[in-house]
Amino acid sequence: MTVFPDGTKERLHGHNYTVACEVEVASVDFAHMIPFAAIKRVLAEICSTFKERVLIARDNKFLAIVRDDAVEIELTLCGQRYVFPRADVLLLPIDNVSAEALAAHVAETVRAQLQLDASNARSISCTVEESPGQGATTVLAPL
Repeated sequence: MTVFPDGTKERLHGHNYTVACEVEVASVDFAHMIPFAAIKRVLAEICSTFKERVLIARDNKFLAIVRDDAVEIELTLCGQRYVFPRADVLLLPIDNVSAEALAAHVAETVRAQLQLDASNARSISCTVEESPGQGATTVLAPL
């Protein structure tokens, strides 16, 4: 549910996001090779965490968590009340569930987990698409 600045929001709905990651490097020589397996592992972990979950932007100013326990989470968002099974919800440290905010979150997570060699890796960019051609990219540089 993307929230808009005026306090309105989209209806609860789902997406099958596509996630991509790119690393810009200074050198492509053998000594500076970046194993794709590490990038794929981190992206797979992120996607697995998101899979079949209701994504809630924990830092949204229009969100109030009423109750959060092992069984259920009850919240209000833009004045509407929701109760979900706790296992179905992922609270993300972002201020909105938008392609832009998700791309930034993915990029920060990938950067933190990969710890790339800053002498060779110039930037990392992550893209989250809601549908083909409709998404956002975050570029983090320098590393």
